[in-house]
Amino acid sequence: MMIRTILLALCLCATHAVAAADLAITGARVYPAPDAAPIDNATVLVRDGRIVAVGAADEVRVPEGAERIDGAGRALVAGFWNSHVHLISPVLIEAGTQPADVLETQVRETFTRWGFTTLFDIGGLPGNAAALRRRVEADELDGPAILHVDAPFYPENGTPVYVRELFQRPGVASGEVATADVARARARRQIADGADGLKLFAGAIVGGEVGVLPMDVGIARAVVEEAHATGKPVFAHPTNTQGIEIALASGVDVLAHTTPDSGPWDDALVQRLRAADVALVPTLTLFDHELRKEQVPAFVLQRFLDNATAQVRAYAEAGGTLLFGTDVDFIDHVDTRREFELLVLAGLDWRQVLASLTTAPAQRFGQGDRAGRIAPGFAADLVLLSTDPAADPTGFADVEATIRGGRIVYRKAD
Repeated sequence: MMIRTILLALCLCATHAVAAADLAITGARVYPAPDAAPIDNATVLVRDGRIVAVGAADEVRVPEGAERIDGAGRALVAGFWNSHVHLISPVLIEAGTQPADVLETQVRETFTRWGFTTLFDIGGLPGNAAALRRRVEADELDGPAILHVDAPFYPENGTPVYVRELFQRPGVASGEVATADVARARARRQIADGADGLKLFAGAIVGGEVGVLPMDVGIARAVVEEAHATGKPVFAHPTNTQGIEIALASGVDVLAHTTPDSGPWDDALVQRLRAADVALVPTLTLFDHELRKEQVPAFVLQRFLDNATAQVRAYAEAGGTLLFGTDVDFIDHVDTRREFELLVLAGLDWRQVLASLTTAPAQRFGQGDRAGRIAPGFAADLVLLSTDPAADPTGFADVEATIRGGRIVYRKAD
């Protein structure tokens, strides 16, 4: 009986060993990280959702039975992070109740189709992003990892004009805060309920004679202090220079946008942001797309884009941290190519763009030791590209396959 048990255990272990080496990407040009040399004709071996080997084809043995992806003529990079999204499309805003197949289709077309393996939702209806995360983690649907801030913090009487209907339709309170005590209590509650960070509107566009309503610095500081007490980051929507000043005074970690209506940033402001280690999400397509929709005069559009790209250029040249973000689903433009074009226009090279998609957000959000690179022990979040981004950075939009945790969550049809 004992011998039979031992033999059965050995058979089970052998079976598991074959099944565990479940995926191998072969023949691709691998870019392990923005600061690493590429590996030509490489093999990346994945087991149990983690990378177990990376190297030239003659250095890595692919176990029999492993699934293979032929990467010949393609480039392989780490999975992309989208550090500025809003899960508020008509489908995703009902993440807790939509059929799983409907959700998966929407997630694929909006995110995994473009290489995103991790999202940071920085403002939507309370509980919605958490509901989608639960369903992805329960394997109800294939999708990216999801971080979220839950509901954002607005100044008193400062719900932005463009989201009022979003809150009115389901009858949800908009998240305005009138005092520091109220802000602290809500910040604690959201973090206790699973928020991965918080988001405040340092400058809220309310329209009318007020235009942009600033948040009280004391309230902003209360939100930041509560987040930092638990090691969570805080995003700020600045809108203008005053909003940036509030973000700096309160200790915010990430600016969710540039501020193109305020003109180019002077060197003193850039250096203060850099000294405070504030990260910037450019969201350049936001201004391009929304202003075109509004059919503004060409010179107005050009002024916004010139200012925004100048701000990104200045911050990149100063060594500031840039995080890639699209502001989807606030905007309905999901194709990432325009954002890459505008980042190149702002002076970024392919390594800087790749860092904004991979290592920079992983490091900023506490996962630099396990995500953002193609290295043994790291999460098997990978993107196979048909265009070499070193030759053309807009090629980051040419996604052939997206792999999250060793599972293929998107593959381009032949």
